[in-house]
Amino acid sequence: MSMRIAVIAFLVFLFGGVSSGAEPEVAIAVNEAGEAFVVEATIRVAVTQRTAWEVLVDYDHMTSILNNLTSSRVAGRDGDVLLVRQEGVARFGLFSYPFQFEREIRLEPMKRILTRNLSGSLKRMESEVRLLPAGKGQPMQIAYRAEFVFDSVIAGLFGASFLRHEVEEQFLLMAAEMKRREIGLPAAALQPTHHSGEQRPRSSAAAAP
Repeated sequence: MSMRIAVIAFLVFLFGGVSSGAEPEVAIAVNEAGEAFVVEATIRVAVTQRTAWEVLVDYDHMTSILNNLTSSRVAGRDGDVLLVRQEGVARFGLFSYPFQFEREIRLEPMKRILTRNLSGSLKRMESEVRLLPAGKGQPMQIAYRAEFVFDSVIAGLFGASFLRHEVEEQFLLMAAEMKRREIGLPAAALQPTHHSGEQRPRSSAAAAP
């Protein structure tokens, strides 16, 4: 075994590639408020604040992180205010939801991401992502809150279950990318898994921050 392979194997073990105890922890709550669905979620992942931030705002490469995105790009920028356009198809069981979004994204570097939908497949969407640095030796915490109003009756019927599924998938995929970048592994070397250990299929960004 080469020294490089040995070092990578050690780092995968160290950062949780083979240890279930280091798997990202996700907690999600979805509630209805009139016609809106309110999502609150937290995820803990053992990476630095900088790594977490770089993945969360890497909109031009988000299709390589979230597999059901077919297009994602920064269409305009004015300082820390971005105009981002995304397209894709979200799937939940037999239900599929093609989407197109144009979003205004306001960045508070390394701290907070504020997003609001300007046009596209949702009647309304606003979200906030906050990075909460942990104490020494503790995993990074990311807090997410969003309100969604669907423009589709069918999507609304599946709303709570659909959003819970999408947000969990999204953040587990992002956490896998964060861990990969943190230890310098090749793309797709670390993928999120089900609790039973099998590979989890990659999902979309219908609820992307």
